[in-house]
Amino acid sequence: MGEEVKVFGTWASPFSRRVELALRLKGVPSLLLKYNPVYKKVPVLLHNGKPIAESLVILEYIEETWKNNPILPEDPYGKAMARFWAKFIDDKWSPESEREKAMEEACECLKALESALNGNKFYGGHTIGLVDIAANFIGFWLSIVQEATGRELLSAHKFPLLFNWSHDFVNCGIVQECLPPKDKVLAIFKARVAAPSN
Repeated sequence: MGEEVKVFGTWASPFSRRVELALRLKGVPSLLLKYNPVYKKVPVLLHNGKPIAESLVILEYIEETWKNNPILPEDPYGKAMARFWAKFIDDKWSPESEREKAMEEACECLKALESALNGNKFYGGHTIGLVDIAANFIGFWLSIVQEATGRELLSAHKFPLLFNWSHDFVNCGIVQECLPPKDKVLAIFKARVAAPSN
């Protein structure tokens, strides 16, 4: 194809990893860069010299540009629901705001996300879709936050369907290829927890 695809992001950002996972699912090779001098916000997708910002916007662009291995359902209602849940995840589960969330509110969010699975292995049914990609923070980073803080939000006892989804998602081969080393991310979160707050 001769296309140039670059992702400006950071290795430990769940938002950068979303974009990388969607590109891998589509079979699109890209170069993940470790900085973004243009917007100073990650991720940014650079496709043939054209920058696209914001991870959910980038996922939609990837879906429209590369038609193989769809991450959105074909039917309009399914697309609308996937977009709703992806936005819900972004609004409720931004890693930057996680520390400020009350445990009760976080549990309500997890409860809603568990119900959205509708008994499926993935939010996309039997394959990974937009909502699964958007929920990567819950699938990978939340267990690290729990370990670093000693607080339990997601467990097999509290949310069995969501816990199983998390396990299946993180252990999917293509997802594992896009995840940063758990020990390094855990060290970062432990350092944040140990640092005195101002």
